[in-house]
Amino acid sequence: MEKSYTKIYTTGATVPLKIRPGHFATNHAHINYYIDVTTLKARTKEAEEVAQALVGMYLYDTVIDTIVCMEGTEVIGAFLAEELAKGGFLSTNAHKSIYVISPEFNNNSQIIFRDNLIPMIRDKHVMILMASVTTGRTLNKAVESIQYYGGILQGASAIFSAMDSLDGVPIKSVFGKKDLPDYTYSDYRDCPLCKAGKKIDALVNTFGYSPMG
Repeated sequence: MEKSYTKIYTTGATVPLKIRPGHFATNHAHINYYIDVTTLKARTKEAEEVAQALVGMYLYDTVIDTIVCMEGTEVIGAFLAEELAKGGFLSTNAHKSIYVISPEFNNNSQIIFRDNLIPMIRDKHVMILMASVTTGRTLNKAVESIQYYGGILQGASAIFSAMDSLDGVPIKSVFGKKDLPDYTYSDYRDCPLCKAGKKIDALVNTFGYSPMG
C-alpha cells in the first residue's frame, strides 16, 4: 500500500514524498521501500519546491558554478540554480549564472563529460544533484568523474538520502533516514527479506518501478 509524507519548510516549500513498502531490488542493493520521486522530478511546481527546500540547507558563503544533474533531476537543477541566484549565493562564472548539465555513461558505466561540457567542470565549484542516495555507489562514480575532470566538489544534494555524507562529501537531502527510520538496504547476498523467504515485489531504478510476476 502506497503511503505519502509531506514536509513543510520555512521557505514556504511543501514537499510530498510517496513510498511503497515491500521487497525491491535495485542495481546495487535490496531495499524495503520504493521511494517514488517521479512527480518531484517531472512536475515544475514540485520540482521548484524541492529546490527551495534544498537551498535553505546551504550556507550563504557556498560557491556554486555548476550543478551536475544525475538520475533525471534536470528540472529540479534548473530551479535550484535559479533559487541559488536569488538567494545571493556566489558564482565565479563571468556571466554570474550557474551551469546546469548532465553527464553520460560509457560502455564501462563510467561517467564522462564531452569536450563542450568540460569547461563547465574544470576549475568550477560543482554540486552534484541526485534523486536518491542509497548505497552511494552512483554518487561515488560522480565524485570520481568530477575530480578526474578537475572540478572543485562542493557537495551533493538529493531528494532522499540514506546517508549524511560519503567519504567526506556532505549530502544535503529533503528526506532522510530520520523520516523513514525503518528504511533498510542490504547486499542481495545478505538480504534479510530474501532469507525470510519474501519474494521480490519489483525491480526499481531511476526510471521507475517494474513489478515481478
